[in-house]
Amino acid sequence: MSTETTASVSTHILDTSIGRPAEGVAISLTARSGSAAEWVALGGSKTDADGRCKDLPALPEGTTHVRLDFETEAYFLSKHSHNKQAEAQQDAPRVRDSGAFFPEVAITFAVVPGEHFHVPLLLNPFGYSVYRGS
Repeated sequence: MSTETTASVSTHILDTSIGRPAEGVAISLTARSGSAAEWVALGGSKTDADGRCKDLPALPEGTTHVRLDFETEAYFLSKHSHNKQAEAQQDAPRVRDSGAFFPEVAITFAVVPGEHFHVPLLLNPFGYSVYRGS
């Protein structure tokens, strides 16, 4: 949780191609304190069955920028074999190549002390959208 001197971050992923949470996506968290500072890896986690990542590391005091790296390629590769059967049963477009046009998604954003930043990722094999949630 955030305090007056630190911010906090949470995220979740919805796979909009199937209308369900994206389970098992690896996420890494890095932070820096100032635009010219080096990025520091803080750790990571994987999304749970609800697409949520509840155990991201805390941000150090003085953090001004955060980057969430979502490893989407492995997620779509694991879903690719499951999707073949579903696609054969309907007129859905075939998933091509690795199953993801974006093999990874990196979201960088600014934070301020004392605030919580929830950053949902809406994901499909050929696009994504992100926003500051609540």
